[in-house]
Amino acid sequence: MDVRRLDEMQAQGRSIFDTELTVAYYARVSTDKDEQINSLGNQKRYFEDYIAANPHWRFAGGYVDEGISGTLMDKRDEFKRLLKDCKNRKIDRVLVKSVTRFARNSLECIEAVRELKSYGVSVFFENDKIDTENMNSEMLLYIKSAFAQNESMSLSKRMVQSIRMRKR
Repeated sequence: MDVRRLDEMQAQGRSIFDTELTVAYYARVSTDKDEQINSLGNQKRYFEDYIAANPHWRFAGGYVDEGISGTLMDKRDEFKRLLKDCKNRKIDRVLVKSVTRFARNSLECIEAVRELKSYGVSVFFENDKIDTENMNSEMLLYIKSAFAQNESMSLSKRMVQSIRMRKR
């Protein structure tokens, strides 16, 4: 969404919810385990219903990476497709369950959000209540993504340690 358009909208007392927008969602699970696949199905239904409930929003589709780690974006084909569609002005706003679903690498997270903002696209991280439409959200986003990255690294270390212990 163009910043000038946002300023105009706010001057008229309107919010992002009563503005004509093309809205998509991004979802990701890192494993193919049943409970995560069920979670993915719930995310899809939730976001599709949420977008459909707003008469000012047009649904641009869902972008879903299954069984893909969030630590590196180069293997996340749907995420890359989302960025491309945003660059091509097909999307104004992206909804995501949480920062951890968007990225587990703080630098890549911030870079992706900045890239999207350069295209005029805002991102809303629902569980974290972070909306990149707000100017002060980047610091909070960085903190959350740093925690997500640390959590991912800790999990990886625990898994390696567990494998070593089983081998002994």
